[in-house]
Amino acid sequence: MFKNKVLLITGGTGSFGNAVLDRFLETDIKEVRIFSRDEKKQDDMRKKYNSSKLKFYIGDVRDPQSISNAMRGVDYVYHAAALKQVPSCEFYPLEAVKTNVIGTENVLEAAIFHNVKRVVCLSTDKAVYPINAMGISKALMEKVIVAKSRNLEHTSTTICATRYGNVMASRGSVIPLFLRQIIGDQPITITDPNMTRFMMTLNDAVDLVLHAFEHGSNGDIFVQKAPAATIDVLVKALLKITNKPDHSVGIIGTRHGEKLYEALCSREEMFVAEDQGGYYRIPSDNRDLNYSKFNEEGEKDLSIIEDYNSHNTERLDVDGMIKLLHKLDFIADIEAGSLIVPEGV
Repeated sequence: MFKNKVLLITGGTGSFGNAVLDRFLETDIKEVRIFSRDEKKQDDMRKKYNSSKLKFYIGDVRDPQSISNAMRGVDYVYHAAALKQVPSCEFYPLEAVKTNVIGTENVLEAAIFHNVKRVVCLSTDKAVYPINAMGISKALMEKVIVAKSRNLEHTSTTICATRYGNVMASRGSVIPLFLRQIIGDQPITITDPNMTRFMMTLNDAVDLVLHAFEHGSNGDIFVQKAPAATIDVLVKALLKITNKPDHSVGIIGTRHGEKLYEALCSREEMFVAEDQGGYYRIPSDNRDLNYSKFNEEGEKDLSIIEDYNSHNTERLDVDGMIKLLHKLDFIADIEAGSLIVPEGV
């Protein structure tokens, strides 16, 4: 499928971009373009992979011209560029809008103009029932994707999206933080031991995008069925791995903008979702501007449907969490006594 094709990854120096390169560079893909605004991370990536298939483009999704320049000759796009940190988006919500909403519009317009075959945009569980600026901006991003996809009948472009839960050991994730606290003999700082989160590896994230790539129609959103764990279970698993069962744990309380649990599909979406085995496909809402369909026609069965969230999915115990953690490469090094914990891929 990717033979002799050109793939562009926006925000490509992040966790997802690195995971894609680990998967793709040794295949028969023709070229992978990394589009981002961070020249230092691009240079680090250039040295790390040292591949003639890898091309780097400095730019910002906020700048339509820079993304259009990078899009020429591209077959496929993975749109991962985003502001993702909840606190920074809370303090600067318009910056989140500029990158996550307007930036996505710029990417999609450039893709359509340059006849890109397929675009997969990356979203988050925080877009479902959002309570913080990051989640709200991602929810709006999804609305932009669906709205844009309604007018692509006479184009060669397909646009769809994926939603992720917690991607373990990605930049900003809690696992490297907890491990550094354990190794540094500092108290582990947890918010609420009963808080649950979906648990996914970076390889799971790439698999989800590939599933969307192969099966998506315009406006679709794809979700992977993922297990979840409480923060308490995660901490106990890490303490067992590091052989420090009596390490100090401090509860700091729920931070602003956090939920007790996250949802990957709303109740309304589960009503129409297609079960594809390990994934849910949420088809595009293709209602037109006939407002009676919004205001006068209801669905009786909708009230009995449950959302898909980290409280009602498969729940991991400590042993199950340890088994999942062993999918992270650096965990074996930690068990062997390494004092080096990655900041996040």
